[in-house]
Amino acid sequence: MAESDDTTRGAEAKAPFPRPDGRMPDQLRPVRFQNDIAPYATGSTLVEWGNTRVICGVTVEETVPRWMKEQGISGGWVTAEYSMLPYSTLQRKTREVSRGRQEGRSQEIQRLIGRAMRAAVDLEKLGPRTVWVDCDVLQADGGTRTAAITGGYVALELAIRRLLNEGVLAESPLVNQVVAVSVGVVAGRVVLDLDYPEDSTADVDLNVVMAGEDRFVEVQGTGERTWFDQATLDAMLSMARAGCRQLLALQRAALEP
Repeated sequence: MAESDDTTRGAEAKAPFPRPDGRMPDQLRPVRFQNDIAPYATGSTLVEWGNTRVICGVTVEETVPRWMKEQGISGGWVTAEYSMLPYSTLQRKTREVSRGRQEGRSQEIQRLIGRAMRAAVDLEKLGPRTVWVDCDVLQADGGTRTAAITGGYVALELAIRRLLNEGVLAESPLVNQVVAVSVGVVAGRVVLDLDYPEDSTADVDLNVVMAGEDRFVEVQGTGERTWFDQATLDAMLSMARAGCRQLLALQRAALEP
């Protein structure tokens, strides 16, 4: 344990190379958006993030959840669903509906996506309607939740633009651009955007959701194999913020008319 602890404390000083795919420690995998992938959705995109691929589709219902009506809460609601398709992993993944219940991991991730998407929206301006952000993983190679959030925002903005063009909304309820990225300590080094080989062996794993460049929505961090200190946390957050700035720019480019 002592050797592992020392490795984490010196995470910034050590630089084992190469990473599995040859990237530098602070380098994102290639990220690409293919918009309007689902024609019946109000807004959609296929986000390709390295070898991870997620379809994000947004649909709108002109009603709000019953609990909002019962509690007299005004405005609208934004929520999410997340699933991994059977062929998204090397070994077939059984559909959760076949098991009769949703996995705890899927519940956790879709709640995270929902919180992230709500951080992007003024619910009062949205009006009494529900926006669903559905994220379906076609191929998983690490970072499916961060890809779902980053792609989910692109699909969300496309949907809002359509609602504006159709006169359903008088003004945009969007207040923040939201992205997410993973960062962690792998083999004693802080690295950005973990792929599956890194994620499965990471000493520390952190997922960071940001609204713009300066506001954190959520930080999920775990010492998978050992503890981590303040200096390592600061290094991870700094690297994550830099990665998020790149993702914000990629989103803006994907959303250009």
